[in-house]
Formats: sequence, C-alpha cells, structure tokens
Amino acid sequence: MSQTEAAHAHHGHPRGLYTLFGAEAWERFSYYGMRALLVLYMVNALGMQRKDALEVYALYTSLVYLTPILGGWFADHVLGRRKAVLIGGIVMALGHLAMAFEPLLYTALGLLCVGNGFFKPNISTIVGGLYEENDPRRDGGFTIFYMGINLGAFFSPIVCGNLGEKVGWHWGFSAAAFGMVAGLVQFVHGQKYLGNVGLPPGAEGRASGVLDRKDYTDVAIWVAGSTALVVGLLQGWTFLGPIFAAIPSAVKLAIGVGLIGLTFAQLYKGSDRDEMQRITVIIVLSLFNIFFWMGFEQAGGTMTLFADKQTDRNLSGLGVLFAALAVGAGAFNIWKSTAEEKSGKALWRALVVLFGLTALGVAAFGAKLLAGGGTFELPASQFQSINPLLIVVLAPTFSRMWETLDSGRLATSTPTKMALGMIILGLGFVVMYVGQSLAASGAVSPLWLVTVYAVHTIGELCLSPIGLSMVTKLAPVRVVSLAMGLWFVSSAVANYLAGTLEARVEEYHWPIYGVLVVSSIGPAILLLALTPWLKRWMHGRG
Repeated sequence: MSQTEAAHAHHGHPRGLYTLFGAEAWERFSYYGMRALLVLYMVNALGMQRKDALEVYALYTSLVYLTPILGGWFADHVLGRRKAVLIGGIVMALGHLAMAFEPLLYTALGLLCVGNGFFKPNISTIVGGLYEENDPRRDGGFTIFYMGINLGAFFSPIVCGNLGEKVGWHWGFSAAAFGMVAGLVQFVHGQKYLGNVGLPPGAEGRASGVLDRKDYTDVAIWVAGSTALVVGLLQGWTFLGPIFAAIPSAVKLAIGVGLIGLTFAQLYKGSDRDEMQRITVIIVLSLFNIFFWMGFEQAGGTMTLFADKQTDRNLSGLGVLFAALAVGAGAFNIWKSTAEEKSGKALWRALVVLFGLTALGVAAFGAKLLAGGGTFELPASQFQSINPLLIVVLAPTFSRMWETLDSGRLATSTPTKMALGMIILGLGFVVMYVGQSLAASGAVSPLWLVTVYAVHTIGELCLSPIGLSMVTKLAPVRVVSLAMGLWFVSSAVANYLAGTLEARVEEYHWPIYGVLVVSSIGPAILLLALTPWLKRWMHGRG
C-alpha cells in the first residue's frame, strides 16, 4: 500500500494510525510510569534532598527532549524513521530494566535519554506521513494519536505507581520496562499498515512496505553502539566532569548557541522563500512552547511533592465512587465519539471494554469502603493519572471539534489554538496559587489538585497535539524529523526550567505558582498579537 493509499483509507483515519496509537500508548506507559516514581524514589528511597532530586529530574527530563534533534537528523539522512523508532524503543526498554537496579540509576537515565531521542520525533512524523497536504483530518488524527499517549499515561501511575510505592520500587520500574517491550511488539507487528511511510532513505518504493533483514541488523548495531556510548560517557565522566565544570559559562552558552545555529542551517538548507518562512514559524512557535511546558511539567515535580506532603490523600468510599464515575465517563465518551469510525473499530471496542472494566473494579472497591466506613490513602503518584484520564475522556470530542472547525468557515489557526492553551494553563495556576496558600495551614482537599489538572488538560488539548501536527504540515519533507526534534528541544528547555524554577524564584521570595500565572498568560497575549504575521508565513498550512 502506497503512502497515498494509506492516507486515503475508505473510512475515518488511515489504519496505520492505530498501529502508531498502540505503540505510543505502550511507550508512554513506560515513560510516565517511571516518571511518576522518579522524584518520590529519589526523595523517599534514596534519601536525596528535595532540591537535589528536582535538579536530577530537571536534567533528565530536559535531556529526554534534547536528544530528539539528533535522532531526527539521523532518521532524515541515515536510518529512516521506522528503524529509528525501533532503535529508540529497544534502548529505552534496556533503560527501564536498568532502573530496577539502584546502582544503575544514572546508566538507566542515560539510556532513556538516548532512546527517546530516536523514538519520540520519528513516530510523530510517521503519523504526519499518513496524511497528504491540507488534509482536514490531520489535526484530528494527531489528537487521536495524542489520546494513545495519554492512554498509556493514565494506566502507568496506577500500575507502576502502586507497584513502586506499595510493593517495591523495582517492581514499578520493571513494569515500565514491560510496557516498552509491548510497544515494540505492537509497532513491528502493525508496520504493514504504514504503507511506505518511514522506510529507510532510498527504500520508499519497496514493494513489501516493511523492514527487511538488513534493516534489523542495522537496528542491532545501533542499539549496541548507543548502549556503549552511554556506558562510556558515564564511566569517563569522572575525568570529563571536572573539565566540563571548569569551562566558563559564556563558553558553554556559545557552544549551545552554535549548535542551535547549525540546526537552523540544516533546516534552511536548500529551502525556497516559502519553505524558509514556514520553518521560521516552527522556530517562533517552539519558543512559545517553552512557556507552556515550563508550567505544565510542574506535574512531575512540585505538584507531585504537593500531593505527597500537603494534600489529604485519604479518600472515602464516595470519593472512590466519584473516580469510578470519571473512568466510566471515559468509556462512554470513547464509545459515543467513535461510533462512526470504520477504521480501528477493534481498538475502540477494546478501549471501551478496558475502561468499563476498570470503572466497575473501582466502583466495587468504593462500595466496599462505603459499606465499611473506611478510607483509602491514595498514593501520591496516582494524581498523575488525572490528566491522562481527562485527555482520554475529552480527546475524541476535541478531535471531532477541530475537524469540524478546520473544514469550515470557523477554522482556528494553529497560533490561536496554542495561545488559548497557554491562557487556560495560566488560569489553572491561579487555582494552584490559592491551594498552595491554604496548604500553609495544613493538608488541603485533593479537589484542589483535581481542579488544576482538569483545567490544564483543556489547555494541553489546545496546544500539544496541534503543535505536533503543525510541524508535519509546515516542515519540508526532507527535514521533517529534524524539525520535530527542534520542537522537542523547546520541551527540553522547558523541562529543565520546570525542575529548577522553584529554587530560582525562592531566591527572590516569589510564589512559584504566581510566577507561572504571569509566564503563561503574558506570552500568550504576545502570541495572539503575532498571529496575523505567522498566518501569512504559514502559507495556508495552519
């Protein structure tokens, strides 16, 4: 099946979208399962100070999103996107497995950073490759793909978090490793539905549409090389670390600016005037993306610690029954919103059954608590399931909404959608600021965090899947993975700022959530002012 045939599935979205949906769901299960435990593990199990744990978290989550720029370049010029996805997935599986052994903590984090660099930008660009230019289904398709991301993110804190906090930390990390392996199996088994999209350079016309024996040999070589690179760098850091620390900050900054300049040169190379303008829009929107994720990624750091130390996590039977109702609403909305989808029918039915059974199980537990008059202490990591649950509940509705709006006179531009997402994020931090103030007098109701996660989820659906779609619409095909890598570099910067922000603002005695209100809404207003210019330079592609 050719790329065109894949894009023009007879009904609904291309069948290959659901292969990528499943693979990404399992990969995100592994990533968010480990992330839900990481800060708690370092503070409660390894005895790290809060500041040190947040700094490690910041460095890890920034590098996770920095390496995609290299993974994108190798995919565009050497590997092809499918091989890059496999290489990244296998290396990440090794990293999650290494997390189960305390002495291998930094080796594990290094493998996860390198693996994500290959995996993350390339599976997203394969999604874009399933659609032709100006296909109104593209934003909706990315929203469905984003639903897969959050399906994994919903179940991972429940499974990995409970195993890690209640049974043993290493059991939680091992469950994350299992998720990554399952994602690889899903991707390899379903690649026949991708047509020619993502095949290695020069093999786009291959009749079989799948990777061959030589490709899998290349994957094994790159996995071995990537693993050796991580181990070698960590072993050599005893020697390299002091040298790096001795380099003046100005020189480090100059090196960073130089590398970004080289990336821009690669993106602009061989581009005509229209392509250069579209690439410039990607760069500008990537800068605004930093402000959104700097706030949103507080979920894995300060907000998780807020849940652990300042939130009353004892739920009554009524509270558990309310959670069951929310999960049941997810099942109902998936069923209702996808009733007319012809492709991926088995997937939607499976999701409805999965969420339905989960809702029944939670309801039964809540009824038992209610009958006995007892309470249940919710693990702090479980709060990180609220956002992905709401994504799964709302994503089908947003997918239909974007498709309807973008096919008619009410089409909303990508910059406008992103600005709305940032404003909504800022409103969530208004709620968080009030909750933090009340927590100074004692533990507060979990409804404060629930409300913040709900508001932030709506903001996320206005920005994140739309941003992924935007890159694949605007970037020239020859550099689309590199452009996606640049988009994730903005997330790298944001994640580092998210992890270090608390220490920075405390120096000036500023309230962190008050600062985040300003840093979310202020740039959004500027983005709205720039939208007419950005729309002209997008040349009708967003």
